[in-house]
Amino acid sequence: MRNGFRMDMRKLVGTNAARLRHASGLTQEQLAERSGLSQQYISGLEGGQRNPTVLTLFELATALNAEVVDFFQV
Repeated sequence: MRNGFRMDMRKLVGTNAARLRHASGLTQEQLAERSGLSQQYISGLEGGQRNPTVLTLFELATALNAEVVDFFQV
């Protein structure tokens, strides 16, 4: 159950990252440039394959003019 919960949280964060990016009208490449992350990382994050740190979420939120808590909306 614990691993299943983690996988669900990665998917939730990824889905919200994609939603916030689309709402900002940005491509993955543009978000990568703004955040200092690679496009490959953002792709993996949005696909629920990455486990971002708090610092990474902060950088993404800043680049998206969002709040860190926005990545955890259900």
